[in-house]
Amino acid sequence: MKTNITKLSSLVFAVVLMHFTSGFAKNNMVVKTGIDVLIEHKFDVLAGKRVGLITNNTGVTRDLKSTIDVLSQAQNVDLVALFGPEHGVRGNVFAGHKVANFTDEKTGLPVYSLYGKTRRPTPEMLKGIDVLVYDIQDAGYRAYTYIYTMAYAMEAAAEHKLQFVVLDRPNPLGADFIEGPVLEEKYSSFIGLYPIPYIYGLTVGELAHYFNKEYDINCNLSVVSMEGYDRSMRFEDTGLQWIPTSPHIPRANSAVFAATMGNIGELHKVSEGVGYTQPFEVIGETWIDPDAFATEMNRRNLPGVIFRPCYFRPYYFINKDKELGGVQIHINDYKTFSPMRVQLHLMHALLKLYPEHNIFEDVSNGRMDMFLKAMGTKTVSDGLLAGKTPEKIMKAWHPKVDEYKKKRVKYLIYK
Repeated sequence: MKTNITKLSSLVFAVVLMHFTSGFAKNNMVVKTGIDVLIEHKFDVLAGKRVGLITNNTGVTRDLKSTIDVLSQAQNVDLVALFGPEHGVRGNVFAGHKVANFTDEKTGLPVYSLYGKTRRPTPEMLKGIDVLVYDIQDAGYRAYTYIYTMAYAMEAAAEHKLQFVVLDRPNPLGADFIEGPVLEEKYSSFIGLYPIPYIYGLTVGELAHYFNKEYDINCNLSVVSMEGYDRSMRFEDTGLQWIPTSPHIPRANSAVFAATMGNIGELHKVSEGVGYTQPFEVIGETWIDPDAFATEMNRRNLPGVIFRPCYFRPYYFINKDKELGGVQIHINDYKTFSPMRVQLHLMHALLKLYPEHNIFEDVSNGRMDMFLKAMGTKTVSDGLLAGKTPEKIMKAWHPKVDEYKKKRVKYLIYK
């Protein structure tokens, strides 16, 4: 009897140990991003070339060494210039603030701004450069300027017959996730340049291929692909460390919340948590009753999410130092959670509960224009004001989204 118990105990221990170690191994698997693969291949695509690097604080190796440092120290690479997107090369500039040209103290290299008077590299900036390299972590949704900095730089590379190399990185929303309206051409801007869905389901390297062919950029494009990446991965599955892509996207799942709340925030009619400790995770105003709002949102039984009544007080930005009532978004299933559906339902609920505070009326300082550019269509505001349900509004987007999905297939790098 004692022997049988001992054998059973050993078997249970072995099963538990196997489960623990397999989980440990899975959780410690690290996807190799483009820069790490480039290092392993001894910088082969850049060897002997004069390089201009478009990057920011998110351009790092898996052990968090800056791509700037890596390329500047590589013996067979001649790094001659840096180019900074919105928020700057070091990620220290507030959203929307212009970035200036300067000299990088650490490397002594010139840093050219691509977010100011100039948004694409000029001939003067490109003098003495053979290849432009792009290494920036993307946020995964259309209303984010980095991918258009890439597109403009690709156009400049094509014009000046330079090679363009993208060091690929994961899509934090998952590279198999697509939803939202396809941008209408009349709303084209630096937060939505091309007619792609709001959440486009591609890595930045795949997106570069899509831009290059679908919009006739036709630059000499190469993508240094990741290794170990599966397109269904959320960022947390990659084993990589998240570096804030901008000051208000401090964690990997912040990109999901930003895709959910960013457009609402463009109106400046309610706070989306920017200026508080939970950017894009809370929504509120002085006139919102948290319990009534949470009850209304939870009554809708939206997949993958629960809404909790809350109060918060922004430390800066809109409604600084005011106590706001609202809800916090709690995602309990990322596989079924829909940023666009939740976004539309939040606006629909606000119009229903507080018609006297119509979020689309009396919008000042061009904020409605920014909302339309970010959303890429007027069907949302027009539809909600006309009393349409969020589901009916979303259904009208399907034909163009389906067309995009068909085009997208030929640009996929990963399974």
